[in-house]
Amino acid sequence: MCSRQKFGKRVLKLMGWKAAQEEPIKDSKCILLGVPHTSVVDFIVAWAYCTSIGILPNIMIKKEFFFWPLGWLLKRMGAIPVDRSKGSNVAMHSIKALNQADKMYLAIAPEGTRKKTDSWKKGFLTIAKACNVPIYLGYFNYKFKLAGHGPKFVATGNPKEDLKIIQAHYASLNLEGRHKDRFSCGNVDPVPLEEEPCKLQTEDNIETNA
Repeated sequence: MCSRQKFGKRVLKLMGWKAAQEEPIKDSKCILLGVPHTSVVDFIVAWAYCTSIGILPNIMIKKEFFFWPLGWLLKRMGAIPVDRSKGSNVAMHSIKALNQADKMYLAIAPEGTRKKTDSWKKGFLTIAKACNVPIYLGYFNYKFKLAGHGPKFVATGNPKEDLKIIQAHYASLNLEGRHKDRFSCGNVDPVPLEEEPCKLQTEDNIETNA
């Protein structure tokens, strides 16, 4: 276990969080969703969880934030600068970065905002299809302080229908964000992609595994 992974486990524990899935992601490249996204604290939780299972998440951030010493810290945490002043499209930048990398775990918040919204962004589906990489439906539940990378989903090329399936899965998890009133999966019926992640959301299961 490397020092970064040990540090991630320590940070997660100090914050009072637990890893719902401790096994690492086996794919060398993927898109890792982070839901719900209602606070900047989500970034810290997501980073701590990912590093605790042995992966370094990458996130696209405007290059204006990469000033000393913050820029050095952001790069150490896996952040990638994006220059939007030159008309750079984040999706195209992400596709280029994924295609050039041997290993990359691109973290994306599909809601696209920390405010409540039913209209999630479809860009991550376009990126996944273009790069032929899977999507992991990562989550963090502030109610039980549980984080996991969720099941694997493969984009079909129909972003509208894929997004409905993904939102339906998240709706089945009964997730609670740091700010409860800012999270919505839209008008979908809850349908889980697989059983195991949903079991981890019940209070009885938390007590049994404690």
